[in-house]
Amino acid sequence: MAIISSTQKQSQVFYPSSDGEPVAETHIHLYAILTTLEVLRQYLQGQQATVLVNQFLYYAQGFPKLRVAPDVMVIFDVEPGGRDNYKIWEEGKVPSVVFEMTSKGTQKQDIEQKKLLYEQLEVQEYWLFDPKGEWIEEKLRGYRLQGESFQLITDSRSEPLKLRLTIEDELIGCYREDTGEKLLIPDELAAKLSEETQRANEAEQLLARYRERFGDLNE
Repeated sequence: MAIISSTQKQSQVFYPSSDGEPVAETHIHLYAILTTLEVLRQYLQGQQATVLVNQFLYYAQGFPKLRVAPDVMVIFDVEPGGRDNYKIWEEGKVPSVVFEMTSKGTQKQDIEQKKLLYEQLEVQEYWLFDPKGEWIEEKLRGYRLQGESFQLITDSRSEPLKLRLTIEDELIGCYREDTGEKLLIPDELAAKLSEETQRANEAEQLLARYRERFGDLNE
């Protein structure tokens, strides 16, 4: 009978990348998830960090059922870019920040099981965002790891991200601590680009009219 080594056994363990479940409970939750993803990706571009959405986080090698799928997680000191799933023992880093877009239906899981798990994994910050205000009156609530347990964040700051977080209707607003600048969401970025393009076109038209009247500026 062939003997299967522990290494061979590990290589045969299958770690799924999806369970076929919807990414979010409602369109509002989905929009909040995807917007947070794009804002943080843009902000962290060029850094050794990645932002992952609704991907399995495996935390026990050899036990593929021991997993969780955070709505949004930010991991520092790893290669940028996406993954099919995230295995802590391969990457060597746990997420620094986790966001869950919560609702009345996921309240118990988010505030009990997931909070305890993220605490045990030593995630630095855990943020709950309730875009519909179903059970979190203030909509956004954060916890910061102090020692071995999470403590309520009272200053609206994300220390690992160096951002101040606010509520902006059904989205999380992100502001840089160093400059106070708001991180624009995709719609705002598109509007800004359109405005800048329009200003550039107007400047070109003005320059063309000037040349018609006065000739080339280099002459």
